[in-house]
Amino acid sequence: MTEKIKALRLKKPFGLDNIQVTEMEDPGQPGPGEIRVKVKASSLNFHDYGVAAGFIPTEDGRIPMSDGAGVVEAVGEGVEEFAVGDNVVSTFFPYWQSGPAPVGDFRNTPGDGIDGYAREVVVRPTQFFTHQPKNYSHAESATLTTAGLTAWRALVVDGGIKPGNTVLVLGSGGVSVFACQLAKSLGAAVFATSSSNDKLQQYKELGADHLINYKEDPEWGKTVRKLTNGRGVDHVIEVGGPGTLPQSINAVAIAGHIALIGVLTGNEGEVPTAKLMAKQARLQGLIVGSCDNQKDFVRALEANGVKPVIDKIFDLDELADAFRYEESGKHFGKICIEF
Repeated sequence: MTEKIKALRLKKPFGLDNIQVTEMEDPGQPGPGEIRVKVKASSLNFHDYGVAAGFIPTEDGRIPMSDGAGVVEAVGEGVEEFAVGDNVVSTFFPYWQSGPAPVGDFRNTPGDGIDGYAREVVVRPTQFFTHQPKNYSHAESATLTTAGLTAWRALVVDGGIKPGNTVLVLGSGGVSVFACQLAKSLGAAVFATSSSNDKLQQYKELGADHLINYKEDPEWGKTVRKLTNGRGVDHVIEVGGPGTLPQSINAVAIAGHIALIGVLTGNEGEVPTAKLMAKQARLQGLIVGSCDNQKDFVRALEANGVKPVIDKIFDLDELADAFRYEESGKHFGKICIEF
């Protein structure tokens, strides 16, 4: 009798009510170049929500979740970088090892183009994982694959952030909160926006220097410029997309950098191109990062001691409820699943 493991699958016609708890065959022992990982935690991203809710098309029966953290249970022949008992965390683009991005889609992204981590055990090639930071729990590590690495790439890899720089973060999702923490750890000043004064207070506790309620101040881009004596900020963590980009262009400094990460306000819209050109600012689209970026990021977290903000943890069976909580927008930072 082969063993069975628990897994969640997305069933047509998709939607949060169609996330099914199922059993599947145990994947068995790893082959050459593979490792077997007991999955302990995952974290929710807007991308995962889009797949589960049916906004992003996927195959019937897809196992969701792009983030997975756990323990190595066995290693295949020729595997040298991992040993049994190692704590590991998944990579978003397993086949993008280093250098400039060779991918512009999600065909090899777990939880979208291929099966993800909403299951108890996986057997995968070694490039599907890196080591976790030494002082992290599995849930904390599960926030790194997508949200954490996106913030790191925006600020460090693409942004080349320096001490004394200024950073604007929009809203209070996982990427923005992580970006605030990383920016502070790197000696930057942080401007944070939210529609909730309670969440702005949480940003203050994380060390944010200037707080703006964008509901009360719809021209927040001009406010940021005023607060910087007319200069604007060096980096904008732009997670809103077309609805917020005009204000972000108002807020950015001449020759500054806007990291275009999210499309929370829609997929297309007007861009004030003349203003962007006059600012000579760099508008850089990005999706997460490479395996080497993630290894660098893990080393940085071990050195700087930054820990992700986890708002709430759900059980694996409660994934639909976790997505509904994400949908409500009540969270500050990350929502996690523990197995």
